[in-house]
Amino acid sequence: MNAPTTITNLTLEPTRQHLRRLGLYGLLAQAETLLNEPWLARVLEIEDSERARRSLKRRLDNARLGAFKPITDFDWAWPTKCDRSLIEELFSLGFVGEAANVVLFGLNGLGKTMLLKNLTHQALLHGHSARFTLASDMLHELAAQDSTIALARRLRRYTSPTILAIDEVGYPSYDARYADLLFEVVTRRYQQQRPILLTTNKAFGEWNQVFPNAACVVALIDRLLHRAEIVALEGKSYRFKEAQERAARKAKSRSAAPRKER
Repeated sequence: MNAPTTITNLTLEPTRQHLRRLGLYGLLAQAETLLNEPWLARVLEIEDSERARRSLKRRLDNARLGAFKPITDFDWAWPTKCDRSLIEELFSLGFVGEAANVVLFGLNGLGKTMLLKNLTHQALLHGHSARFTLASDMLHELAAQDSTIALARRLRRYTSPTILAIDEVGYPSYDARYADLLFEVVTRRYQQQRPILLTTNKAFGEWNQVFPNAACVVALIDRLLHRAEIVALEGKSYRFKEAQERAARKAKSRSAAPRKER
């Protein structure tokens, strides 16, 4: 969401519309009288700025992104396969208007979650609502609902935001009930034309291993991929690289430390 701009040269009808939008009905009733007051433009500016701040905070709180590294820390040279131009294009958020899903596919430790969270954060900054969840957390929560009404209410948590970011599809396997619940979320968002951002370590041809004995897997994948950008990452785990570097630094530090005499 863009920062509020400085308001100058107020005219009556736009000022009335502005006051009505802000719910400042006392000022609205006296708009014609107050139009030339030097403080009015500043009041509108302050109100716009504060509402934008509160709106962003509310969206960030509701998204539940948690901690993450900024995209500036992403090591583009580390993966052996990484379509940087596609990823940078995604940060323009064109996929939101197109209602296109984004699937980040690759093995562990290549930065899928980092990219997922940064894309979600970018959307939040531009005024969109979003929700981040681990696939297992979402499916456990939905499966725990004890009535149709409770399930419908909880489904809205994952179908209402403009963007739903689902992390780690494919790590544990799930029964058919969980597959049906994921299918329900995907189908509702598909019908509402709201995009899903998703990370997975499994190729779609292996999703029958994630949801064994589930009849809906083919239809689930079909809805995910109908309008989708696929970002494939290949290479070795960056976390393993960092662990090796940390171990090397500690070993070097120990060898450089003076030995205590016995």
